Amino acid sequence: MNKPIFSDLAPKAIGPYSQAIDCGDFLFVSGQLPVDPVTGNMEKNDIKIQTKRSLDNVIAIANEAGYFKSDVVKCTVYLKNLNDFSQMNEVYQEFFSNHRPARVALEVARLPKDALVEIDAICHK
Repeated sequence: MNKPIFSDLAPKAIGPYSQAIDCGDFLFVSGQLPVDPVTGNMEKNDIKIQTKRSLDNVIAIANEAGYFKSDVVKCTVYLKNLNDFSQMNEVYQEFFSNHRPARVALEVARLPKDALVEIDAICHK
């Protein structure tokens, strides 16, 4: 049975979707923008700060469903500008440390709220 997950420690969905869906042993976390869940504001226009916030939001949702950072098996990173890849990658590597989920990173034409980055994840127990 699929169970929608909602966390107050991550921004509310800005559309008709769930923050995540728990499917038993798998959790599918929707793309997370770099929005501060307390203020509802986008983090400042800095790829490192925005990457960290997006990752923090992903993990807040995962934690709500009983998953941990070490349960992340795949991320997709959507970048407004692929020239930001190395700076994003630096934050991503620090965030996950020795844990190395599979990943795709790609440039997209535009992200909601004109964010510099959006990150989604799949977790497995």
